[in-house]
Amino acid sequence: MDISHHLHVYLLVLADCFACTEGLNRRDFPASFVFGAGSSAYQYEGAASQHGKGSSIWDTFTRMHPEKILGNATGDVAEDFYYRFKEDIALMKEIGLDSFRFSISWSRVLPEGKLSGGVNQEGVEFYNELINELLHNGIQPFVTLFHWDVPQALEDEYGGFLSTNIVDDYGDYANFCFKEFGDRVKKWVTFNEPNTFSSEGYATGNVAPGRCSNYEGTCTAGNSATEPYVVAHHIILSHATAVNLYKNKYQASQMGEIGITVSTFWMVPKYQTVASSMAASRALDFAFGWFVNPITYGDYPESMRALVGNRLPNFTEAQSNMVKGSLDFLGLNYYTARYADDSTSSSSFNLSYTTDSHVDTSTEKDGIPIGEPTPSGWLYIYPRGIRDFVLYVKRNFNNPPIVITENGLSDVNNNLLPIEDFLNDSLRLKYLHLHLSSLLKVIKDDRVDVRGYYVWSFLDDFEWEFGYTYRLGINFIDYKNGLRRYMKHSALWFQDFLQNESLTTRQPLLYSQ
Repeated sequence: MDISHHLHVYLLVLADCFACTEGLNRRDFPASFVFGAGSSAYQYEGAASQHGKGSSIWDTFTRMHPEKILGNATGDVAEDFYYRFKEDIALMKEIGLDSFRFSISWSRVLPEGKLSGGVNQEGVEFYNELINELLHNGIQPFVTLFHWDVPQALEDEYGGFLSTNIVDDYGDYANFCFKEFGDRVKKWVTFNEPNTFSSEGYATGNVAPGRCSNYEGTCTAGNSATEPYVVAHHIILSHATAVNLYKNKYQASQMGEIGITVSTFWMVPKYQTVASSMAASRALDFAFGWFVNPITYGDYPESMRALVGNRLPNFTEAQSNMVKGSLDFLGLNYYTARYADDSTSSSSFNLSYTTDSHVDTSTEKDGIPIGEPTPSGWLYIYPRGIRDFVLYVKRNFNNPPIVITENGLSDVNNNLLPIEDFLNDSLRLKYLHLHLSSLLKVIKDDRVDVRGYYVWSFLDDFEWEFGYTYRLGINFIDYKNGLRRYMKHSALWFQDFLQNESLTTRQPLLYSQ
């Protein structure tokens, strides 16, 4: 690839997009504000069955249900990050990231999911090397303990998060990680998007372990009316167990922080009616308050109690007290928004988490989309949503410190297009700029305590049920030619933003080999 030509095209893109990139610089943000990029183990690492790693439910799901993954894709190789992490960290340093968010594969360090099943020292050494390499390059590790990959051994033994047994095993796993890595890791996330894992894994069956009622999807087993709530309940107890363990045993000496990451579409009332406003509030309760309300107040939102009834588990008084206040910061994943309106359809049969909120969501009103469309049909550019989201959290959940743990735009992969077309990702560049501008406004004008921003994703990756058909990376992966890495224009812009350099003097690293 002609590097000088790529830089020339990038500068033309910036000139063409001057209005959307003018007047924003990392120096506008608080001095302590952290900028990074994110990843997860199954989506990145590869080496799925190598060097002592045990199977996870995603290894099993992609083998047993290839029809549920676009292109019958798997994460067996993914971006080969397990073998290429040093190369990728060099690229992170070149761009100027303050931090890199990654997850630990539970079954890579504990192949059977339990300490009694033995420790895989090769897996431990991998994460030690990864953490040390990041620190050597001045990049802060930000570690997620669970990003959807339950050890298959625990799924086989007792159904994973369907059983209360998982709480103790997760606690042991978390304790192991704090002990092994906590001397260098100062930022921990217990769970990533537990709401998505619980709903998509146990209500619709779209992701591992692929459980649902037969009226919800093509699943071999499951109950969409009860299992999502049971799984969520056990996740909340597991989260609180890990947080309390960290605070009581490690925090004073390791001086780190621990939180949880929850996602949602921002919900906009479709019409200026009480019904639409209440529908938007319920939608947020069921997607976000489902987890954050117990962690803040010790119980589920009132709307969930009223609508789900006895299908929603109860916390004991001791559990409620343990859960309440179990975070140092709250991670938010935000991509886009939906209109919300009251659902007129109801049924006492075919109950499901997906319909319990009695909300209809849509992407347009009177034929007009909620935001600028993108190549991915699910994502519309609605930067106001990130501002409204953090304000909602401040006002409703005791104003916790906030980290934006994911924000980004997906392109649809088209293997017929030349690489240059993917590198010229001007829409992503625009998306990032608009969302950072909106975030800066809420920090300055509304005094919301936002402490960091992580773009998703650092590299194009395996995107769950979408396989490799979506590209969310600021860096391109050439899947047809040895997984070579190329910086997209959004990465070059992020580099300029982070390093405060003149566009005419910079010498970018355009790709790594």
